[in-house]
Amino acid sequence: MEMILHTISAFTDHGHGGNLAGVVLNADKLSDKQKQQIAKQAGYSETAFVCSDPQVDFSVSFFTPTAEVDFCGHATLALFYLLFEQRIVGIGDYQQRTKAGILSVTLKADGGVIMQQILPKTLARFSSEQIAPLLNLKPEKLINTLPIEVLSTGLADLFIPIPLGLLDTIKPNLPLIKKFCFEKNIIGLHLFELNAETEKVSASCRNFAPLVGIDEESATGSACGALACYLYQHLKIENSLFQQGRSMRRSSLLSASVAITDSKISNVKVGGFAKLIKREVIVL
Repeated sequence: MEMILHTISAFTDHGHGGNLAGVVLNADKLSDKQKQQIAKQAGYSETAFVCSDPQVDFSVSFFTPTAEVDFCGHATLALFYLLFEQRIVGIGDYQQRTKAGILSVTLKADGGVIMQQILPKTLARFSSEQIAPLLNLKPEKLINTLPIEVLSTGLADLFIPIPLGLLDTIKPNLPLIKKFCFEKNIIGLHLFELNAETEKVSASCRNFAPLVGIDEESATGSACGALACYLYQHLKIENSLFQQGRSMRRSSLLSASVAITDSKISNVKVGGFAKLIKREVIVL
């Protein structure tokens, strides 16, 4: 069997950088084992497989090189950009079925993609003493007015506020992070440093998820949606622009917003742009 693997850079910064994702269309005949084989061969942090669905527009599954995950933001952006680029769909609203739920996606005339995420769940908190060893830091470096907290808008990540100027210097202990994430049932660590309110970019981020085969990635859509919720819950910020991948020399831009009803988050959206990098044939 031959399948076409598309490589898309998602959440590009004015056409540059972004996070590479694989996309396979018309994947109905593929087994999970075959999907995993393709994702491992592709080697990207996630590969999306698009299938037909009797009730919504598409059914989508996401695989890292080592495991299936319930949802992936940058691969979602990648696949809908590809559907738009190939004129399979046009400007408008669509629904995808994922293991995280049925989520809406909007395609804009300028090629931008805006995706819905599920409402946030706050799952746990940790102390700086518990987390500092994972980042090879002393606990006092993580003393902050904001909490170290696990949130999920589809995938559970641990959100760690970092003092401004320290983010790019951090050298994570990946084996320890992997062990910690396995024990706490979370996907990875999402570090962020807040910029001044006058800056265009709200925060710069880094994401480590060695448990699912991702040492670090340059754009994490699911985590940025949850981070937008975190910032609203603690700072009442409703619209954010995040930069990620700077330390990897793959700068990415991710927009995120929350809608508020009766002082509670009623909708979470993440958006950005993408670029087709290449197409190749995968033989199974």
